[in-house]
Amino acid sequence: MSSTKSQTQFSHILQTEIDSIKAAGTYKSERVIVSPQHSDIRVAGKDGKITPQINFCANNYLGLADHPEVVARSKKFLDTHGSGLSSVRFICGTQNIHKELEDQITKFYGTEDTILYASCFDANAGIFETILTDKDAVISDALNHASIIDGIRLCKAKRFRYNNCDMNDLESKLQEADKAGARLKLIATDGVFSMDGEIAPLDKICDLAEKYNALVFVDDCHSTGFLGPNGRGTAEYYGVQDRVHIINSTLGKALGGAAGGYTTGCKEMIDLLRNRSRPYLFSNSLPPAVVGSASAALDLIEGAKTNGLFDQLWGNTKLFRKLLTDAGFTIKGSNHPITPVMLGDARLAGQFAEKMLQRGIYVVGFSFPVVPKGQARIRVQVSAAHSEEQIRRAAAAFIEIGKELGVIGAKSKL
Repeated sequence: MSSTKSQTQFSHILQTEIDSIKAAGTYKSERVIVSPQHSDIRVAGKDGKITPQINFCANNYLGLADHPEVVARSKKFLDTHGSGLSSVRFICGTQNIHKELEDQITKFYGTEDTILYASCFDANAGIFETILTDKDAVISDALNHASIIDGIRLCKAKRFRYNNCDMNDLESKLQEADKAGARLKLIATDGVFSMDGEIAPLDKICDLAEKYNALVFVDDCHSTGFLGPNGRGTAEYYGVQDRVHIINSTLGKALGGAAGGYTTGCKEMIDLLRNRSRPYLFSNSLPPAVVGSASAALDLIEGAKTNGLFDQLWGNTKLFRKLLTDAGFTIKGSNHPITPVMLGDARLAGQFAEKMLQRGIYVVGFSFPVVPKGQARIRVQVSAAHSEEQIRRAAAAFIEIGKELGVIGAKSKL
């Protein structure tokens, strides 16, 4: 490492910033897991001691991250197609399995075509700049994911922001976009807001889109695979599949939990993305093992209703939310597996999470800048992999610590 004056100055500036983060109670430490992702995991402590934990903060909604069929197909594709392509897609990085997975996703949604990315963050980074110009307008929900915000920053379209899930404000912004002479108007929303567990009112958004001749874009990362009767996401949940124009989502949550993202929609858009989307053009193609895990997960989801995964997930969600609500906690969200337990203070959230870990419950406190200041929380994520006993044990730990820290009163209905 260089020891020049410039390096010393640089390190000092960075350390000052890190110290300020720690002083604010928003510093984030990484815990080390030494087992596969599941409802039961093993975690290495700061002293190196490994402890068993019940995991309540993974996006492993259907418990497929270590499913035998998912792991087996990942291994199979590793054997048949290698570790990676050492190339981007358009040079020599497209294998038959990439095209087959894209076709599988297209069929899953009933769209015309699909393009794969290294992550949904990349998909969001690549879409707005490619399909919108300075003649167009994008109208974005105020609580959209950081990747949507960053993607919009890269495009030249006129930008409008409406208050979270506020249809009156959305209509007002659509009217402003019309007054600005926008050629195309694109409404951009998360299907489910990841920090709040709130499901966007997509049916009402579609109504306004049709009234003002706008397109609808949905980032469906926290609903793909399990929301809606057949797990097709927010559009299916509201019955508006044929009214949503663009869906971006991930392979890294319910669909096997590895990595990867995609955009699905009309053929013309996908063709243009293949030619101009910078994250697609300049990133290596998905590794075969990741393609294998995602394709197996999609196959399993086709049978999720019959094998009980959906029932288990929604039953667990209902039970956990009821236990904590009855105990006096403030819970946000729309009865989604994302269950934010609101605490307000960042230090309190961190302290609460540490005490939960000591009781064998793995959760993480979220604070600024991930959520607004004064809205720190523990975001619990329920999975189909959790047993009822695990749900009740986690709720009991929340209530015990909640009383200890004065978050809730002495009485509990648990």
